[in-house]
Amino acid sequence: MDAGFEAYVVARGDALHRTAYLLTRDHALAEDLVQTALAKAWPAWGRIQTQPDAYVRKVIVNTFATWWRRRWNGERPTETLPDVASADHGEAVAIRTGLLDALARLPRRQRAVIVLRYFEDLTEAQTADVLDVSVGTVKSQTSKALAHLRVSPALAESTAGQGVEIEELS
Repeated sequence: MDAGFEAYVVARGDALHRTAYLLTRDHALAEDLVQTALAKAWPAWGRIQTQPDAYVRKVIVNTFATWWRRRWNGERPTETLPDVASADHGEAVAIRTGLLDALARLPRRQRAVIVLRYFEDLTEAQTADVLDVSVGTVKSQTSKALAHLRVSPALAESTAGQGVEIEELS
């Protein structure tokens, strides 16, 4: 394996997984998505190694779009229920859960725009390039997504009485 590719995967793997998780809301599916994206990036490594993030992000978003176009929703079996969060982190967990629920209720294109713009901190132009749309589309989708998030019941419940603004959550 190319040492540069391996170093890239080690350095950026967590960030790529975070992006994939925010899109899929499933850790196992996010790992599959990152693995698929990296497998697709490997043959192109010679030409993308100077700027691989944009290429790999685009592969992640496009692969995610291909998967949801299939309309298959996989099962998520579990043997035991997850532990309840400790009281020390209860507010943070509630806010995070509310945000993830609110993101899940967004249409997929709007969710992708929010994840890329606010969680990956890409510019409008970079987001447009990754999604292969115009900057105007990114702006309109961002505006619509933020409007939905502002009135989202999931986010309102989790931040009730805590004085948290949507802009603070990213």
